[in-house]
Amino acid sequence: MSRVATIPLQRTMSAAIQHSQQLLAATQQQLATGKKANDYASLGTEAVRNLSTHSLRARQDAYAGVSSRIGTTLTLNDANIGAIDTSAMSLKQDLLTAIGTGTGDGVNASITAAFNQFRAALNASSGDGSLFGGSRTDGPPFVPATLAATIGVPASAAFANDAVKASARLSDNVDVEYGVTASDIGSSLYTAFQTLAGAGTIGNPPSPAQFNILSQAAAQIDTGLTDLRGVNAENGRKQAQVETLGTRATDHAILLQGIIAGNEDADLGQVAIDLAQQKTMLQASYSVFSQLSGLSLASYLR
Repeated sequence: MSRVATIPLQRTMSAAIQHSQQLLAATQQQLATGKKANDYASLGTEAVRNLSTHSLRARQDAYAGVSSRIGTTLTLNDANIGAIDTSAMSLKQDLLTAIGTGTGDGVNASITAAFNQFRAALNASSGDGSLFGGSRTDGPPFVPATLAATIGVPASAAFANDAVKASARLSDNVDVEYGVTASDIGSSLYTAFQTLAGAGTIGNPPSPAQFNILSQAAAQIDTGLTDLRGVNAENGRKQAQVETLGTRATDHAILLQGIIAGNEDADLGQVAIDLAQQKTMLQASYSVFSQLSGLSLASYLR
């Protein structure tokens, strides 16, 4: 004979209510965090893929960051090399003017100003060390403090930088050497300044020997500018390469982030729909449970 009882039905309804509550709580958690799950284990088969993708994205972010830093260094290189180029060109023009007019008015000041600009640019700092010193940090890469101090000092002694040039990895298996040294930039122009230093104070008008020295220095400046512009052209090529690699790393990071978001981020529109449905279901469960709880066999046996 089958038994008639309300308790088993109430237990079934209670279990259903608990299940609805769990679903609603999970949906509320997704809404609060914006994530499908609280941990990688809950992602199931996508967990391993997402962990790998996070690692790849972190690597691309690192490449992009290094590219940005190196791009700044290359821009500083360009600015200082450009300053030397401009001052050397101006000095050459002043020397040619003095030779053409036969007067030395203002030539001494032009020579001194150009040398000071030359020295300042070669000893420029990037904030964390010398731009053109190679790996050396124990002093400025260009030693002579005045034009007169260059007399009798060979380039090997005037430039204190070493031959070590900075490099960095900007992509998988792609290393870029971007360092520039003071001797690369200034060795040829240094010869011109030595020549001018040997002329002493330029008279007005210059002596015949001084005219010859001015002419010789102007030709040496031409040679120095050719070498200088070759170094700057290579610096510009590195700038373009670094910018391209940095953009590529950023694009890759964005792509990988999209893959991660697709596996981890909750669809908030769908979450809102699920939340409304689960709330309605839970309210219905409460209502049915309340009605069933009011039923009693004794009420029908009276």
